[in-house]
Amino acid sequence: MLLDEDPAALIRHTVNNFNIAPDKNAISRINDSILDLQEKRTSRVRAAEADLKKLARSLNTQQGQYEELTSAHSSAAHASEISRLDTQKFRIAKAASDLEMEAERLSSQQADLAARLQELELQGLEGGGDGNRHDPVDDEVLLRLRVYRSLGIDLERDERDGEFAKAVVRNDRKGDVHVVNLDKKFSRFFYANYFWQTL
Repeated sequence: MLLDEDPAALIRHTVNNFNIAPDKNAISRINDSILDLQEKRTSRVRAAEADLKKLARSLNTQQGQYEELTSAHSSAAHASEISRLDTQKFRIAKAASDLEMEAERLSSQQADLAARLQELELQGLEGGGDGNRHDPVDDEVLLRLRVYRSLGIDLERDERDGEFAKAVVRNDRKGDVHVVNLDKKFSRFFYANYFWQTL
């Protein structure tokens, strides 16, 4: 009996009896969801690629800085600098020790000369002879001039007023000669210190 009916009508009735609209809507929603998921996935992949490129650039920068610092502060150069500083430290310490010894020697020499000067002043200019033959002031000046000459200092008087106006300081050990103009505005203490430093 089925063959007695028109096949087209049979198919049409079959299609009409099946409600496929909800299925179409479901398939459409699924397709929309798939498209949305693909777009989100593509967006996340692009963001991840951008972050990866940024991290790669930062890594390259850090590696370059690390290599630069490593080359600038090599262990060999550091060891060489430490060795140079140690050598310089030893030389400075030795120079300081030598200067201390020289200062002690000069201090001892100064004490000996001061004692010798006091001894000569007590003995008198002629070694304990008759002091009435000479003016005590002249004897004292001559005695001081002899002490100065023994130290390598020659004093010259000004021809106008007879005051001491110039001193010639000789240092035979260093081979130096200094000519000092004596000015009354500077104290005797200043010139004494200057002469000791020059000697």
